[in-house]
Amino acid sequence: MWRSREGAAPAKSSAPPRIPTPSPRPAWVLANRRAARPVTYGAPEPIGSLQEHYNNLCKEKSKKMNPFILHILQEVDEEIEQGLEGITLNVAGNNQLIPMERVTGDDFWILSKVLEKNPYIKGLDVRYNVLHDVGAYYAAKLLQKQYNLIYLNLMFNDIGPEGGDLIAKALYKNVTLKHLRMTGNKIENEGGMSFAAMLQINSSLEKLDLGDCDLGMQSVIAFATVLTQNQKIKGINLNRPILYGEQEESTVHLSHMLKENHCLVELHMSKHGVRNGGIKQLCDALYLNKSLRYLDVSCNKITRDGMVFLADVLKNNTTLEVIDLSFNRIETAGAKCLSETLTSHNRSLKALSVVSNNIEGEGLVALSQSVKTNLTLSNIYIWGNKLDEATCVAYSELIQMGCLKPDNTDVEPYVVDGRVYLAEVSNGLKKHYYWTPTYGEACMHSANAGFNLVPATFWSCVLWRGPTNFPILQEETRKIRKQATSKTGVQEDPSLGNWRMFGFVSQPAAIENIVV
Repeated sequence: MWRSREGAAPAKSSAPPRIPTPSPRPAWVLANRRAARPVTYGAPEPIGSLQEHYNNLCKEKSKKMNPFILHILQEVDEEIEQGLEGITLNVAGNNQLIPMERVTGDDFWILSKVLEKNPYIKGLDVRYNVLHDVGAYYAAKLLQKQYNLIYLNLMFNDIGPEGGDLIAKALYKNVTLKHLRMTGNKIENEGGMSFAAMLQINSSLEKLDLGDCDLGMQSVIAFATVLTQNQKIKGINLNRPILYGEQEESTVHLSHMLKENHCLVELHMSKHGVRNGGIKQLCDALYLNKSLRYLDVSCNKITRDGMVFLADVLKNNTTLEVIDLSFNRIETAGAKCLSETLTSHNRSLKALSVVSNNIEGEGLVALSQSVKTNLTLSNIYIWGNKLDEATCVAYSELIQMGCLKPDNTDVEPYVVDGRVYLAEVSNGLKKHYYWTPTYGEACMHSANAGFNLVPATFWSCVLWRGPTNFPILQEETRKIRKQATSKTGVQEDPSLGNWRMFGFVSQPAAIENIVV
């Protein structure tokens, strides 16, 4: 059909394969099950510029050129000429600054061939395009052939269960990819099971984002089971699965996983329907877990009674650094319960988000006292609660005294007729999770504080690209290397070459892998 004996598309074909409707599964899905060719290392030098290569391939395959891709490749060619390495090819479909045409599966077919043997591209961001399952097929083939790709962002590309299955199977033998974002692709339970099976085999992936993918209970349980054994994954996002019933099964299984897993650093379980019983299960696990540093339980059904369990575990747990409780209902009593622990006992938590929790002034003022006395608690986010005059004065004083930096909170004081008010500012733990700003940096620490405060969990979710970002990136990388040196005793090697990527794994044994 579309496949040659070696499993590659025939050279004479001028169009990518289409999904035949009569068969229950596309033929290219079945063909992909054949054994992949052995991985070979050492990427050859690309021939000519990326832009020229793209032009030639479009003519050869009789395909229309996408002007947006052409523009991006031209920019990357200029960066390569300047000697930059570790480039992330940013072909995001929600770019509002330049005229663009969203990338289709056909476009990605040509783009994947351009990138197959390019040693300069370390990251590929094709979020918010229209790749569908056809594009997922070529993404899977790219993962089998491109041995330099470390970051791949496919979020919101209308990839279904079959496309998810292809990408998961491509990762069986891939040993380079560190971070994969599948956010918003409806791979459902079938695709989730494929990724869970992949984690039993893959030994390189460090962060996997399957948020908003319509995962079912079966696949969530499968992930919880696999992660009791997988010791490589540092961060996983299982936000908003499709769950039925009120038994909090997903929370029970993930809690059990935390008791067994001692490598996971970041866990996102937003919209899991977690109630007070579920948060108790998680807290019981956190008494035993000594690795988790970032816990996201936002958009659940936790009330003030659940804060009793969390406050108790924070008296003993010394590893948690970031907790996201946004969009729950802990109210004033819950805030005061947390405040007491943070004031008198805990000295490890760095960031707390209680956005939209129906907290009144008394609870917010109590949390402000925690920030004043607890020097470790540097970030607090309170917008969406009941900000009375006492609250406005308390947080204004915190900022004026220097106890709370303006970039480390989501409110800013201003005065009208002698009275202090608070306005919302665009800071938070993950403000740019779904989108990036039209102007300014997408990687601002103030907007993505959660990932900034836990920098050593995985290869960073954002690989910076572009000459304007390069000096900033070098400075950030130097800071992280300095932190790693102070924590592990490993001395910096001044002979290391140019920067390649931002971030590193948390295991001390892996520090030698940092190349900056």
